[in-house]
Amino acid sequence: MTALTLSTAAAPGLRADAIVVGVAKGTKGPVVAPGAEAVDTAYDGKLAGVLETLGASGAEGELTKLPSPAGFKAPLVVAVGLGAEPGKDAGFDAEALRKAAGVAARALTGAKKAAFALPVDGPGAIGAIGEGVLLGAYVYDAYKESGKDAKGKNGKAPLAEAALLGGKPRDAAHKGAVARAVAVAEELNRSRDLINMPPNDLTPQEFAAVAQDAAKEHGLKVQVLDDKALTKGGYGGILGVGGGSAATPRLVKLTYTHPNAEKHLAFVGKGITYDSGGISLKPAGHNETMKCDMSGAAAVFAAVVAAARIGLEVNVTGWLALAENMPSGTATRPGDVLRMYSGKTVEVLNTDAEGRLVLADALWAASLEKPDAIVDVATLTGAMMLALGSRTFGVMANDDSFRTTVYEAAEEVGEPAWPMPLPEHLRKGMESQVADIANMGERMGGGLVAGLFLREFVGEGITWAHLDIAGPAFNEGGPFGYTPKGGTGSAVRTLVRLAELTAAGDLG
Repeated sequence: MTALTLSTAAAPGLRADAIVVGVAKGTKGPVVAPGAEAVDTAYDGKLAGVLETLGASGAEGELTKLPSPAGFKAPLVVAVGLGAEPGKDAGFDAEALRKAAGVAARALTGAKKAAFALPVDGPGAIGAIGEGVLLGAYVYDAYKESGKDAKGKNGKAPLAEAALLGGKPRDAAHKGAVARAVAVAEELNRSRDLINMPPNDLTPQEFAAVAQDAAKEHGLKVQVLDDKALTKGGYGGILGVGGGSAATPRLVKLTYTHPNAEKHLAFVGKGITYDSGGISLKPAGHNETMKCDMSGAAAVFAAVVAAARIGLEVNVTGWLALAENMPSGTATRPGDVLRMYSGKTVEVLNTDAEGRLVLADALWAASLEKPDAIVDVATLTGAMMLALGSRTFGVMANDDSFRTTVYEAAEEVGEPAWPMPLPEHLRKGMESQVADIANMGERMGGGLVAGLFLREFVGEGITWAHLDIAGPAFNEGGPFGYTPKGGTGSAVRTLVRLAELTAAGDLG
Protein backbone atom coordinates (compact mmCIF):
# COMPACT_ATOMS: atom_id res chain seq x y z
CA MET A 1 0.00 0.00 0.00
CA THR A 2 1.05 3.61 -0.51
CA ALA A 3 3.55 4.84 2.10
CA LEU A 4 2.65 8.08 3.90
CA THR A 5 5.29 10.55 5.11
CA LEU A 6 5.03 13.94 6.77
CA SER A 7 7.17 16.68 5.26
CA THR A 8 8.03 20.29 5.96
CA ALA A 9 9.90 20.60 2.66
CA ALA A 10 9.06 23.33 0.17
CA ALA A 11 7.37 22.08 -2.98
CA PRO A 12 9.91 23.48 -5.50
CA GLY A 13 12.85 21.52 -4.14
CA LEU A 14 11.08 18.23 -3.50
CA ARG A 15 12.05 15.31 -5.72
CA ALA A 16 8.80 13.66 -6.80
CA ASP A 17 6.82 12.67 -9.85
CA ALA A 18 4.16 15.27 -9.13
CA ILE A 19 3.04 18.07 -6.81
CA VAL A 20 -0.66 17.93 -5.93
CA VAL A 21 -2.37 21.25 -5.15
CA GLY A 22 -5.95 22.14 -4.33
CA VAL A 23 -8.17 24.52 -6.23
CA ALA A 24 -11.56 25.72 -5.01
CA LYS A 25 -14.59 26.95 -6.88
CA GLY A 26 -14.85 30.67 -6.18
CA THR A 27 -17.59 33.12 -7.13
CA LYS A 28 -15.47 34.53 -9.97
CA GLY A 29 -13.60 31.42 -11.04
CA PRO A 30 -11.07 28.95 -9.63
CA VAL A 31 -9.17 29.92 -6.48
CA VAL A 32 -5.83 28.39 -5.47
CA ALA A 33 -6.26 26.75 -2.05
CA PRO A 34 -3.93 27.20 0.95
CA GLY A 35 -0.90 24.94 0.85
CA ALA A 36 -0.10 25.78 -2.76
CA GLU A 37 1.42 29.24 -2.15
CA ALA A 38 4.92 28.25 -3.30
CA VAL A 39 3.54 26.70 -6.46
CA ASP A 40 1.38 29.74 -7.19
CA THR A 41 4.35 32.07 -6.65
CA ALA A 42 6.38 30.09 -9.18
CA TYR A 43 3.62 30.79 -11.72
CA ASP A 44 3.95 34.52 -10.88
CA GLY A 45 0.72 34.34 -8.91
CA LYS A 46 -1.21 33.36 -12.03
CA LEU A 47 -1.86 29.66 -11.33
CA ALA A 48 -5.62 30.20 -11.00
CA GLY A 49 -5.71 31.97 -14.34
CA VAL A 50 -3.71 29.21 -16.02
CA LEU A 51 -6.04 26.59 -14.62
CA GLU A 52 -9.11 28.54 -15.77
CA THR A 53 -7.63 28.76 -19.27
CA LEU A 54 -7.28 24.98 -19.21
CA GLY A 55 -10.96 24.64 -18.30
CA ALA A 56 -10.66 24.10 -14.54
CA SER A 57 -13.31 25.51 -12.23
CA GLY A 58 -12.39 24.00 -8.87
CA ALA A 59 -15.43 21.73 -8.81
CA GLU A 60 -15.27 18.62 -6.64
CA GLY A 61 -13.60 15.71 -8.39
CA GLU A 62 -12.09 17.82 -11.17
CA LEU A 63 -8.44 17.17 -12.02
CA THR A 64 -6.07 19.18 -14.22
CA LYS A 65 -2.46 18.35 -15.06
CA LEU A 66 0.10 20.92 -16.18
CA PRO A 67 3.90 21.12 -16.48
CA SER A 68 5.74 22.37 -13.43
CA PRO A 69 7.27 25.86 -13.57
CA ALA A 70 11.00 26.37 -14.04
CA GLY A 71 13.13 25.38 -11.07
CA PHE A 72 10.85 22.62 -9.77
CA LYS A 73 12.36 19.15 -9.32
CA ALA A 74 8.94 17.54 -9.85
CA PRO A 75 7.97 17.67 -13.53
CA LEU A 76 4.19 17.76 -13.04
CA VAL A 77 1.62 19.79 -11.11
CA VAL A 78 -1.74 18.11 -10.47
CA ALA A 79 -4.54 20.50 -9.50
CA VAL A 80 -7.54 18.81 -7.92
CA GLY A 81 -10.93 20.37 -7.22
CA LEU A 82 -12.04 20.87 -3.62
CA GLY A 83 -15.52 22.16 -4.38
CA ALA A 84 -16.96 25.45 -3.19
CA GLU A 85 -14.58 27.88 -1.52
CA PRO A 86 -15.35 28.00 2.22
CA GLY A 87 -16.47 31.20 3.86
CA LYS A 88 -14.21 33.66 5.61
CA ASP A 89 -12.25 32.12 8.51
CA ALA A 90 -13.60 28.66 7.58
CA GLY A 91 -11.45 25.82 6.38
CA PHE A 92 -12.14 22.98 3.98
CA ASP A 93 -14.00 20.14 5.63
CA ALA A 94 -12.39 16.75 6.05
CA GLU A 95 -14.49 15.04 3.40
CA ALA A 96 -13.54 17.60 0.73
CA LEU A 97 -9.85 16.97 1.49
CA ARG A 98 -10.39 13.21 1.57
CA LYS A 99 -12.10 13.19 -1.82
CA ALA A 100 -9.55 15.50 -3.45
CA ALA A 101 -6.64 13.42 -2.18
CA GLY A 102 -8.34 10.27 -3.43
CA VAL A 103 -8.91 11.66 -6.92
CA ALA A 104 -5.26 12.72 -7.18
CA ALA A 105 -3.90 9.44 -5.81
CA ARG A 106 -5.93 7.44 -8.31
CA ALA A 107 -4.71 9.65 -11.18
CA LEU A 108 -1.11 8.97 -10.10
CA THR A 109 -1.34 5.19 -10.28
CA GLY A 110 2.08 3.86 -11.27
CA ALA A 111 3.99 6.87 -9.91
CA LYS A 112 6.76 6.41 -7.35
CA LYS A 113 6.24 9.56 -5.30
CA ALA A 114 3.90 12.53 -5.11
CA ALA A 115 3.84 15.53 -2.78
CA PHE A 116 0.41 16.62 -1.56
CA ALA A 117 0.30 20.38 -0.94
CA LEU A 118 -3.37 20.49 0.10
CA PRO A 119 -4.77 22.74 2.86
CA VAL A 120 -3.56 21.66 6.31
CA ASP A 121 -4.83 23.41 9.43
CA GLY A 122 -4.16 20.66 11.95
CA PRO A 123 -3.99 16.90 12.54
CA GLY A 124 -7.59 16.39 11.38
CA ALA A 125 -6.71 17.63 7.91
CA ILE A 126 -3.57 15.50 7.85
CA GLY A 127 -5.60 12.43 8.73
CA ALA A 128 -8.24 13.16 6.10
CA ILE A 129 -5.68 13.72 3.34
CA GLY A 130 -3.76 10.60 4.31
CA GLU A 131 -6.93 8.52 4.41
CA GLY A 132 -8.02 9.87 1.02
CA VAL A 133 -4.66 9.05 -0.52
CA LEU A 134 -4.64 5.49 0.79
CA LEU A 135 -8.23 4.77 -0.19
CA GLY A 136 -7.97 6.50 -3.57
CA ALA A 137 -4.77 4.69 -4.51
CA TYR A 138 -6.41 1.28 -3.99
CA VAL A 139 -5.91 -1.20 -6.83
CA TYR A 140 -7.22 -4.77 -6.99
CA ASP A 141 -5.24 -6.76 -9.54
CA ALA A 142 -4.68 -10.08 -7.77
CA TYR A 143 -6.07 -12.04 -10.72
CA LYS A 144 -4.58 -9.99 -13.59
CA GLU A 145 -1.69 -11.71 -15.30
CA SER A 146 -1.44 -9.45 -18.35
CA GLY A 147 0.82 -6.42 -18.04
CA LYS A 148 3.17 -7.93 -15.47
CA ASP A 149 6.93 -7.47 -15.85
CA ALA A 150 9.65 -10.10 -15.61
CA LYS A 151 9.48 -9.97 -11.81
CA GLY A 152 5.74 -10.64 -11.82
CA LYS A 153 4.80 -7.09 -10.83
CA ASN A 154 1.87 -5.30 -12.41
CA GLY A 155 2.68 -2.00 -14.11
CA LYS A 156 -0.45 -0.41 -12.67
CA ALA A 157 0.71 -0.52 -9.06
CA PRO A 158 -0.70 2.12 -6.74
CA LEU A 159 1.20 5.32 -5.99
CA ALA A 160 4.20 4.16 -4.00
CA GLU A 161 4.73 7.14 -1.66
CA ALA A 162 2.81 10.26 -0.71
CA ALA A 163 4.54 13.10 1.12
CA LEU A 164 2.04 15.22 3.03
CA LEU A 165 3.36 18.78 2.94
CA GLY A 166 2.47 20.96 5.88
CA GLY A 167 2.66 17.97 8.18
CA LYS A 168 4.95 18.04 11.19
CA PRO A 169 7.08 14.88 11.41
CA ARG A 170 7.89 15.44 15.10
CA ASP A 171 4.40 16.45 16.21
CA ALA A 172 2.66 13.68 18.18
CA ALA A 173 -0.81 14.69 16.99
CA HIS A 174 0.22 14.71 13.33
CA LYS A 175 2.00 11.36 13.66
CA GLY A 176 -1.04 9.96 15.44
CA ALA A 177 -3.34 11.17 12.66
CA VAL A 178 -1.20 9.38 10.08
CA ALA A 179 -1.06 6.19 12.15
CA ARG A 180 -4.85 6.17 12.49
CA ALA A 181 -5.30 6.83 8.76
CA VAL A 182 -2.97 3.95 7.92
CA ALA A 183 -4.70 1.51 10.29
CA VAL A 184 -8.21 2.36 9.11
CA ALA A 185 -7.35 2.54 5.41
CA GLU A 186 -5.33 -0.68 5.39
CA GLU A 187 -8.13 -2.62 7.02
CA LEU A 188 -10.79 -0.96 4.86
CA ASN A 189 -8.77 -1.87 1.77
CA ARG A 190 -8.48 -5.43 3.07
CA SER A 191 -12.29 -5.52 3.27
CA ARG A 192 -12.38 -4.33 -0.36
CA ASP A 193 -10.06 -7.18 -1.31
CA LEU A 194 -12.41 -9.67 0.32
CA ILE A 195 -15.45 -8.20 -1.43
CA ASN A 196 -13.71 -8.24 -4.80
CA MET A 197 -12.39 -11.78 -4.39
CA PRO A 198 -14.12 -14.36 -6.62
CA PRO A 199 -16.59 -16.52 -4.67
CA ASN A 200 -14.90 -19.73 -5.79
CA ASP A 201 -11.91 -18.63 -3.70
CA LEU A 202 -13.69 -16.86 -0.83
CA THR A 203 -15.85 -19.56 0.69
CA PRO A 204 -17.06 -19.36 4.30
CA GLN A 205 -14.16 -21.58 5.30
CA GLU A 206 -11.60 -19.36 3.54
CA PHE A 207 -13.11 -16.18 5.03
CA ALA A 208 -12.82 -17.76 8.47
CA ALA A 209 -9.17 -18.59 7.77
CA VAL A 210 -8.49 -14.95 6.87
CA ALA A 211 -10.01 -13.89 10.19
CA GLN A 212 -7.89 -16.44 12.05
CA ASP A 213 -4.70 -15.15 10.41
CA ALA A 214 -5.60 -11.55 11.26
CA ALA A 215 -6.36 -12.51 14.85
CA LYS A 216 -2.96 -14.11 15.20
CA GLU A 217 -1.25 -11.07 13.66
CA HIS A 218 -2.99 -8.48 15.86
CA GLY A 219 -3.43 -10.34 19.14
CA LEU A 220 -7.18 -10.94 18.90
CA LYS A 221 -9.16 -13.89 20.16
CA VAL A 222 -10.99 -15.86 17.52
CA GLN A 223 -13.52 -18.68 17.66
CA VAL A 224 -14.81 -20.45 14.55
CA LEU A 225 -17.93 -22.61 14.65
CA ASP A 226 -18.01 -25.02 11.70
CA ASP A 227 -21.12 -26.82 10.45
CA LYS A 228 -20.82 -29.54 13.09
CA ALA A 229 -20.55 -27.00 15.93
CA LEU A 230 -23.41 -24.98 14.44
CA THR A 231 -25.58 -28.09 14.32
CA LYS A 232 -24.74 -28.97 17.92
CA GLY A 233 -25.47 -25.40 19.03
CA GLY A 234 -28.79 -25.14 17.19
CA TYR A 235 -27.96 -22.32 14.79
CA GLY A 236 -30.87 -23.09 12.47
CA GLY A 237 -30.74 -19.83 10.55
CA ILE A 238 -27.12 -20.10 9.42
CA LEU A 239 -27.46 -23.83 8.74
CA GLY A 240 -30.69 -23.34 6.81
CA VAL A 241 -29.11 -20.78 4.49
CA GLY A 242 -25.88 -22.70 4.00
CA GLY A 243 -27.46 -26.13 3.67
CA GLY A 244 -27.64 -26.08 -0.12
CA SER A 245 -23.93 -25.48 -0.68
CA ALA A 246 -20.96 -27.82 -0.70
CA ALA A 247 -19.10 -24.97 1.03
CA THR A 248 -20.37 -25.35 4.58
CA PRO A 249 -21.22 -22.32 6.76
CA ARG A 250 -19.23 -20.78 9.58
CA LEU A 251 -19.85 -18.40 12.47
CA VAL A 252 -16.73 -16.46 13.41
CA LYS A 253 -16.36 -14.59 16.68
CA LEU A 254 -13.49 -12.10 16.66
CA THR A 255 -12.73 -10.38 19.98
CA TYR A 256 -10.63 -7.34 20.84
CA THR A 257 -10.28 -6.40 24.50
CA HIS A 258 -8.51 -3.51 26.18
CA PRO A 259 -7.47 -3.70 29.86
CA ASN A 260 -8.90 -0.23 30.58
CA ALA A 261 -12.17 -0.69 28.69
CA GLU A 262 -15.42 0.07 30.47
CA LYS A 263 -17.78 -0.51 27.54
CA HIS A 264 -18.42 -3.39 25.15
CA LEU A 265 -19.63 -3.08 21.56
CA ALA A 266 -20.78 -5.98 19.39
CA PHE A 267 -20.69 -5.72 15.59
CA VAL A 268 -22.56 -8.33 13.54
CA GLY A 269 -21.99 -8.78 9.81
CA LYS A 270 -23.90 -10.58 7.09
CA GLY A 271 -21.41 -12.80 5.27
CA ILE A 272 -23.11 -14.48 2.32
CA THR A 273 -20.04 -15.27 0.25
CA TYR A 274 -22.25 -15.87 -2.77
CA ASP A 275 -25.99 -15.40 -3.06
CA SER A 276 -27.78 -17.22 -5.86
CA GLY A 277 -31.10 -16.70 -4.12
CA GLY A 278 -31.28 -20.40 -3.28
CA ILE A 279 -34.41 -22.22 -4.46
CA SER A 280 -35.97 -18.75 -4.96
CA LEU A 281 -33.35 -18.25 -7.65
CA LYS A 282 -32.44 -14.72 -8.66
CA PRO A 283 -33.38 -13.75 -12.24
CA ALA A 284 -30.75 -13.29 -14.95
CA GLY A 285 -28.81 -10.08 -14.54
CA HIS A 286 -28.95 -10.12 -10.74
CA ASN A 287 -26.30 -12.75 -10.01
CA GLU A 288 -23.13 -11.22 -11.41
CA THR A 289 -22.22 -9.08 -8.40
CA MET A 290 -23.52 -11.35 -5.66
CA LYS A 291 -20.01 -12.07 -4.43
CA CYS A 292 -20.45 -8.74 -2.62
CA ASP A 293 -23.18 -10.10 -0.34
CA MET A 294 -20.57 -10.62 2.39
CA SER A 295 -19.74 -6.89 2.54
CA GLY A 296 -21.29 -6.52 5.99
CA ALA A 297 -19.06 -9.23 7.45
CA ALA A 298 -16.06 -7.68 5.68
CA ALA A 299 -16.87 -4.33 7.29
CA VAL A 300 -17.20 -5.85 10.76
CA PHE A 301 -13.97 -7.79 10.35
CA ALA A 302 -12.07 -4.69 9.22
CA ALA A 303 -13.50 -2.50 11.98
CA VAL A 304 -12.54 -4.90 14.78
CA VAL A 305 -8.97 -5.22 13.49
CA ALA A 306 -8.70 -1.44 13.00
CA ALA A 307 -9.90 -0.83 16.57
CA ALA A 308 -7.20 -3.19 17.80
CA ARG A 309 -4.50 -1.52 15.71
CA ILE A 310 -5.48 1.93 16.99
CA GLY A 311 -5.59 0.59 20.56
CA LEU A 312 -9.01 1.97 21.47
CA GLU A 313 -10.06 1.65 25.12
CA VAL A 314 -13.19 -0.32 24.36
CA ASN A 315 -14.00 -4.02 24.03
CA VAL A 316 -15.24 -4.92 20.57
CA THR A 317 -16.61 -8.28 19.48
CA GLY A 318 -17.21 -8.99 15.81
CA TRP A 319 -19.59 -11.72 14.66
CA LEU A 320 -19.22 -12.90 11.05
CA ALA A 321 -22.21 -14.96 9.91
CA LEU A 322 -20.79 -16.79 6.88
CA ALA A 323 -22.69 -18.96 4.42
CA GLU A 324 -23.14 -19.56 0.70
CA ASN A 325 -26.75 -19.53 -0.52
CA MET A 326 -27.11 -22.12 -3.26
CA PRO A 327 -29.91 -24.27 -4.74
CA SER A 328 -29.54 -28.03 -4.43
CA GLY A 329 -31.28 -31.11 -3.09
CA THR A 330 -30.27 -30.14 0.43
CA ALA A 331 -31.24 -26.48 0.19
CA THR A 332 -33.95 -24.89 2.32
CA ARG A 333 -37.28 -24.71 0.46
CA PRO A 334 -39.93 -22.00 0.53
CA GLY A 335 -42.37 -23.25 3.14
CA ASP A 336 -39.74 -24.82 5.39
CA VAL A 337 -39.64 -23.84 9.06
CA LEU A 338 -36.29 -23.21 10.74
CA ARG A 339 -35.68 -23.26 14.48
CA MET A 340 -33.30 -20.41 15.18
CA TYR A 341 -30.53 -20.20 17.78
CA SER A 342 -32.85 -18.09 19.97
CA GLY A 343 -35.45 -20.89 19.94
CA LYS A 344 -37.91 -18.95 17.77
CA THR A 345 -39.24 -20.61 14.64
CA VAL A 346 -39.22 -18.93 11.23
CA GLU A 347 -41.27 -19.87 8.19
CA VAL A 348 -39.14 -19.32 5.11
CA LEU A 349 -41.35 -17.87 2.40
CA ASN A 350 -38.47 -16.77 0.17
CA THR A 351 -34.99 -18.27 0.31
CA ASP A 352 -33.57 -15.08 -1.21
CA ALA A 353 -34.39 -13.29 2.06
CA GLU A 354 -31.51 -15.20 3.58
CA GLY A 355 -29.38 -12.47 5.08
CA ARG A 356 -31.83 -11.81 7.89
CA LEU A 357 -31.72 -15.52 8.78
CA VAL A 358 -27.96 -15.70 9.33
CA LEU A 359 -27.99 -12.34 11.09
CA ALA A 360 -30.76 -13.49 13.43
CA ASP A 361 -28.60 -16.28 14.81
CA ALA A 362 -25.56 -14.03 15.16
CA LEU A 363 -27.58 -11.24 16.79
CA TRP A 364 -28.85 -13.64 19.43
CA ALA A 365 -25.35 -14.99 20.04
CA ALA A 366 -24.10 -11.41 20.46
CA SER A 367 -27.02 -10.57 22.76
CA LEU A 368 -26.15 -13.38 25.18
CA GLU A 369 -22.95 -11.50 26.08
CA LYS A 370 -24.98 -8.41 27.12
CA PRO A 371 -22.92 -5.77 25.27
CA ASP A 372 -23.67 -2.08 25.74
CA ALA A 373 -24.80 -1.89 22.11
CA ILE A 374 -25.05 -4.05 19.00
CA VAL A 375 -24.69 -2.78 15.44
CA ASP A 376 -25.33 -5.10 12.53
CA VAL A 377 -24.23 -4.39 8.97
CA ALA A 378 -25.67 -6.06 5.88
CA THR A 379 -26.28 -5.78 2.17
CA LEU A 380 -29.81 -6.71 3.09
CA THR A 381 -32.51 -5.39 0.74
CA GLY A 382 -32.99 -4.08 -2.76
CA ALA A 383 -35.77 -2.01 -1.24
CA MET A 384 -33.19 0.13 0.56
CA MET A 385 -31.48 0.83 -2.75
CA LEU A 386 -34.80 1.92 -4.22
CA ALA A 387 -35.33 4.22 -1.25
CA LEU A 388 -31.85 5.74 -0.90
CA GLY A 389 -29.96 5.03 -4.12
CA SER A 390 -26.52 3.53 -4.57
CA ARG A 391 -24.41 5.75 -2.30
CA THR A 392 -26.41 6.05 0.94
CA PHE A 393 -27.09 3.40 3.57
CA GLY A 394 -30.12 3.25 5.85
CA VAL A 395 -29.90 3.32 9.65
CA MET A 396 -32.59 1.71 11.80
CA ALA A 397 -32.54 1.22 15.56
CA ASN A 398 -34.60 0.32 18.60
CA ASP A 399 -33.53 3.60 20.23
CA ASP A 400 -33.98 6.98 18.55
CA SER A 401 -31.02 8.55 20.32
CA PHE A 402 -28.69 5.74 19.28
CA ARG A 403 -29.96 5.90 15.71
CA THR A 404 -29.04 9.59 15.67
CA THR A 405 -25.59 8.83 17.09
CA VAL A 406 -24.92 6.24 14.38
CA TYR A 407 -26.19 8.55 11.64
CA GLU A 408 -24.05 11.45 12.85
CA ALA A 409 -20.98 9.21 13.14
CA ALA A 410 -21.46 8.08 9.54
CA GLU A 411 -21.83 11.64 8.29
CA GLU A 412 -18.78 12.72 10.29
CA VAL A 413 -16.50 10.21 8.58
CA GLY A 414 -17.90 10.85 5.11
CA GLU A 415 -20.21 7.85 4.71
CA PRO A 416 -23.63 9.07 3.49
CA ALA A 417 -26.42 7.60 5.64
CA TRP A 418 -30.04 8.30 6.44
CA PRO A 419 -32.12 7.48 9.55
CA MET A 420 -35.07 5.21 8.79
CA PRO A 421 -38.10 4.24 10.93
CA LEU A 422 -39.33 0.86 12.12
CA PRO A 423 -43.13 1.24 11.73
CA GLU A 424 -44.93 -1.15 14.03
CA HIS A 425 -47.81 -1.75 11.58
CA LEU A 426 -45.40 -3.53 9.21
CA ARG A 427 -44.74 -6.27 11.79
CA LYS A 428 -48.21 -7.74 11.19
CA GLY A 429 -47.26 -8.72 7.64
CA MET A 430 -44.72 -11.23 8.98
CA GLU A 431 -47.24 -13.21 10.98
CA SER A 432 -47.18 -16.91 10.14
CA GLN A 433 -49.80 -19.63 10.60
CA VAL A 434 -47.19 -22.29 11.26
CA ALA A 435 -44.26 -20.50 12.94
CA ASP A 436 -43.46 -17.62 15.29
CA ILE A 437 -42.62 -15.35 12.38
CA ALA A 438 -42.13 -15.45 8.59
CA ASN A 439 -39.02 -14.16 6.89
CA MET A 440 -41.10 -12.01 4.52
CA GLY A 441 -43.74 -9.35 5.01
CA GLU A 442 -45.23 -6.53 3.00
CA ARG A 443 -43.45 -5.77 -0.25
CA MET A 444 -43.70 -2.01 0.16
CA GLY A 445 -41.22 -0.86 2.78
CA GLY A 446 -39.27 -4.09 2.45
CA GLY A 447 -36.12 -2.61 3.95
CA LEU A 448 -38.03 -1.58 7.06
CA VAL A 449 -39.69 -5.01 7.27
CA ALA A 450 -36.24 -6.60 7.30
CA GLY A 451 -35.22 -4.31 10.15
CA LEU A 452 -38.31 -5.29 12.13
CA PHE A 453 -37.47 -8.95 11.58
CA LEU A 454 -33.95 -8.48 12.93
CA ARG A 455 -35.24 -6.62 15.98
CA GLU A 456 -37.02 -9.83 17.04
CA PHE A 457 -33.62 -11.44 17.66
CA VAL A 458 -31.99 -8.70 19.74
CA GLY A 459 -31.91 -9.43 23.46
CA GLU A 460 -34.27 -7.50 25.70
CA GLY A 461 -32.91 -4.19 26.94
CA ILE A 462 -29.96 -4.10 24.53
CA THR A 463 -29.45 -1.01 22.38
CA TRP A 464 -29.25 -2.01 18.71
CA ALA A 465 -28.84 -0.45 15.28
CA HIS A 466 -29.07 -1.95 11.79
CA LEU A 467 -27.16 -0.61 8.78
CA ASP A 468 -28.51 -1.68 5.39
CA ILE A 469 -25.57 -1.04 3.06
CA ALA A 470 -27.08 -2.71 -0.01
CA GLY A 471 -26.56 0.46 -2.09
CA PRO A 472 -23.04 1.71 -1.32
CA ALA A 473 -21.32 -1.63 -0.62
CA PHE A 474 -20.47 -2.33 -4.26
CA ASN A 475 -19.87 0.36 -6.88
CA GLU A 476 -20.91 -0.87 -10.32
CA GLY A 477 -20.22 2.51 -11.94
CA GLY A 478 -17.00 4.42 -12.43
CA PRO A 479 -14.70 5.41 -9.58
CA PHE A 480 -15.30 8.71 -7.81
CA GLY A 481 -13.48 10.54 -5.05
CA TYR A 482 -11.63 7.88 -3.09
CA THR A 483 -14.19 5.20 -4.00
CA PRO A 484 -13.11 2.59 -6.56
CA LYS A 485 -15.20 0.48 -8.85
CA GLY A 486 -16.16 -2.76 -7.11
CA GLY A 487 -16.05 -3.33 -3.35
CA THR A 488 -16.06 -0.08 -1.38
CA GLY A 489 -15.63 -1.02 2.28
CA SER A 490 -18.83 0.82 3.21
CA ALA A 491 -19.53 1.17 6.97
CA VAL A 492 -16.00 0.35 8.13
CA ARG A 493 -15.26 3.95 9.07
CA THR A 494 -18.65 4.38 10.74
CA LEU A 495 -18.04 1.35 12.96
CA VAL A 496 -14.55 2.54 13.86
CA ARG A 497 -15.92 5.98 14.73
CA LEU A 498 -18.59 4.39 16.95
CA ALA A 499 -15.84 2.48 18.74
CA GLU A 500 -13.89 5.71 19.22
CA LEU A 501 -16.96 7.49 20.61
CA THR A 502 -17.60 4.60 22.97
CA ALA A 503 -13.99 4.62 24.17
CA ALA A 504 -14.30 8.35 24.85
CA GLY A 505 -17.57 7.88 26.73
CA ASP A 506 -19.56 9.76 24.09
CA LEU A 507 -21.79 6.99 22.75
CA GLY A 508 -25.42 8.16 22.63
